[in-house]
Amino acid sequence: MNAAVQGTPVAAGRELAVPALSLVVLVGATGSGKSTFARERFAPTEVLSSDVCRGLVSDDENDQSATSDAFDVLNLIAAKRLAAGRLTVVDATNVQQSARRSLVALAREHDVLPVAIVLDLPEAVCAARNAARPDRAFGPHVLRRQRTDLRRSLKGLAREGFRTVHVLRSEEEVAAATITRTRLYSDLRHETGPFDVVGDVHGCRGELESLLGRLGYELVRDETGRPVDAVPPAGRRAVFVGDLVDRGPDTPGVLRLVMGMVASGAAFCVPGNHEVKLLKALRGRPVQVTHGLAESLEQLDREDEAFRERVREFLDSLVSHHVLDGGRLVVAHAGLPERFHGRASARVRDFCLYGQTTGETDEFGLPVRYAWAGDYRGRATVVYGHTPVPEPEWVNGTICVDTGCVFGGHLTALRWPEKDLVSVPASAVHHQPARPFPAAAGPGGGSGDGAVAPVAAVRDPDLLDVDDVLGRRVVETAEHGRVSVREENAAAALEVVSRFAVDPRWLLHLPATMAPVATSAREGYLEHPDEAFSAYRADGVQHVVCQEKHMGSRAVALVCRDADAARTRFGAPGGATGAVWTRTGRSFFAPAATEQLVGELRTACERAGLFEELGTGWLLLDGELLPWNAKAEALLRGQYAAVGAAAHAALPFAVDVLERAASRGADVAALLTRTTERAAGAEAFREAYRRYCWPTDGLDGVRFAPFALLAAQGATFEERPHAWHLDVADRLVASGPDRLAGTRRLDVDTTDDGSTAAATAWWEELTAGGGEGMVVKPAANRVRGPRGLVQPGLKVRGREYLRLVYGPDYLREENLLRLRQRSLGRKRSAALREHALGLEGLARAARAEPLWRVHECVFAVLALESEPVDPRL
Repeated sequence: MNAAVQGTPVAAGRELAVPALSLVVLVGATGSGKSTFARERFAPTEVLSSDVCRGLVSDDENDQSATSDAFDVLNLIAAKRLAAGRLTVVDATNVQQSARRSLVALAREHDVLPVAIVLDLPEAVCAARNAARPDRAFGPHVLRRQRTDLRRSLKGLAREGFRTVHVLRSEEEVAAATITRTRLYSDLRHETGPFDVVGDVHGCRGELESLLGRLGYELVRDETGRPVDAVPPAGRRAVFVGDLVDRGPDTPGVLRLVMGMVASGAAFCVPGNHEVKLLKALRGRPVQVTHGLAESLEQLDREDEAFRERVREFLDSLVSHHVLDGGRLVVAHAGLPERFHGRASARVRDFCLYGQTTGETDEFGLPVRYAWAGDYRGRATVVYGHTPVPEPEWVNGTICVDTGCVFGGHLTALRWPEKDLVSVPASAVHHQPARPFPAAAGPGGGSGDGAVAPVAAVRDPDLLDVDDVLGRRVVETAEHGRVSVREENAAAALEVVSRFAVDPRWLLHLPATMAPVATSAREGYLEHPDEAFSAYRADGVQHVVCQEKHMGSRAVALVCRDADAARTRFGAPGGATGAVWTRTGRSFFAPAATEQLVGELRTACERAGLFEELGTGWLLLDGELLPWNAKAEALLRGQYAAVGAAAHAALPFAVDVLERAASRGADVAALLTRTTERAAGAEAFREAYRRYCWPTDGLDGVRFAPFALLAAQGATFEERPHAWHLDVADRLVASGPDRLAGTRRLDVDTTDDGSTAAATAWWEELTAGGGEGMVVKPAANRVRGPRGLVQPGLKVRGREYLRLVYGPDYLREENLLRLRQRSLGRKRSAALREHALGLEGLARAARAEPLWRVHECVFAVLALESEPVDPRL
């Protein structure tokens, strides 16, 4: 069972099969041509030469005193390559078993296959080659000793642990040899699905037929009416997670159907621990006839020997696990940590079959297992069985689909990539479990031999661990792949959140930064709508929506329908029923004021019917808190007002002095013109920030402008068009007009000049009236273009507002010329990465994943804010 490498062996010395992920050990005496062989058949980076390593540590490749250090270096590099999943070739004599032993151990440590390629050339050939090389100044006794060691080793290489041994015995064989890289049998990344992953069947043929029928498969029956195959719908294929046999009423019927499906290409199958035990029994090896094996053997005894031989061959052909769909899906009977994906070793096979235990047993005699899924951080989704659970539950990108059919539960399948679950109920309790079923279980636990066994070290879903957010992080997102977080930025994010943020149980989301439009070349403008429309048109986005950009503070509001919902889902920190926080996670107001604002938002949501309509106990809103000074009063006083006051005090006086000097005939015309322009700019600067401020006292004067509904119980809404979100916002504003502010918008066709001209005129009207500008967004909301995820929004700020960003005099030609050189690449990259992280965090929150999984995304967004990006963009 569990043959590791695909490909038929061919004659040694011609085509040499080497697994694509393996440790290739070249074996041969000095002068046998190992280095030449490696150089001609492998990439330079794949070959680790002991001579080269000796030179690295001693500056002399022939310094034998440096051999120990050289092999330390070689082994370290080999370990790093194997850990990264890279084929590695070791070019050394390796004629002694002690030298090979450490390399076989290294391969086992990294769960890859060790392969030996032996160059057993005649001694005379090796001697002649050594004589022609001036750096081989050693006596013939060295070559004879190496040849003797090599001859002693040849018959025992397989016993040492080499899974494949190729021996080349002549110069002609070496010259003719080619390397063929073969896929591991577990490597089915080229099979892209879609798939239907079926949980543990355990001899329940009737339920399997029903489930396949629900999934759209058409059964194929033999002349006696027995199902022997199934035709899948629309190119789909089934994947069985193992434990087809034992306990149930018809193990032969299940095997006949699944074997037929695998043979016809309609299904894949991995082995379970019950298949392994059954195979041993069918081969006559001693096993304990327990956990339903007796029923399987009795049922198979009623079949003919030809069928039993087919079963033996089928079970022997099953591979430990499958890596499918470009590496995005892994199927293994008992699950599999990321470090074992696509690897081949006894350790990997054992984990796939049995999981990992603590060495303890519970009161039912069942082994206690480590909760591997609770610590899983891998990129691939892992689907497994082995552990009967009452209901499938997603845990960190893993899911168990064994729902205890044989114990009276259900037979379940996961549809991939849809991630839909389809199940049929058991027709009866076919086997009494050792532990009553159903029963609660932690992720990754169970024995596979009873019902549900307890697990060890199950992490509290709400327990936060500093190790989850510190150090260099890589967060996997569905929309933008892997997002990296630098160690120093992660530390900065932890500092902010731990000291200033709202209670972490509320903190489900931080809004992403927003990229500005490309710099405009239009005279007198730094930003203009034309660049936004052009950018989206280039990305194939025809319809966009232009939204009024409120000049306030970005705010996220979490509103629970009642105290019970707040307590059940979030623990109701401080007895609150919600929270309102900034882009950095800080609360806007003291607890009493926050609860008042949340209460008013809840009333508006109730009046608008949102809780009822969406079937949720909580809502997460994205919006803007107005006025600007409600949060930024210190910034206004310390930065903007101070600059404005200084300029207002100094520049008019300077203009007056220069005017009087000019009236007396002094040549100050140029200076007067410039100072007058500066005074006008300073006054415009003062007027710009005054437009966004008005008196507030607590919540008096404060308004909230919602523009998106981010998430609710079990749902996110990034697939809904912006029109839907803005209509929801309008309903809220109509339900709470005293506290809520509306958002004006305009639909635009980027391919219609009239439409874009009207939008530009609207933007000019907004900004002339004191507005900050507008945000242009794809009407469909989340959009993917030829280059991947399209920017979720581009802000186009008005001429006067930009005085606050770039200074009162930014419109002077020399300043505009300099500002037009601004670089937007980092800002745009950050906007896309933060947006993808935000979507990922919302999806995890909606799925009620553990809080630390949500915070992984929240912290990453905040950490990216610490990257060196021009804050004025």
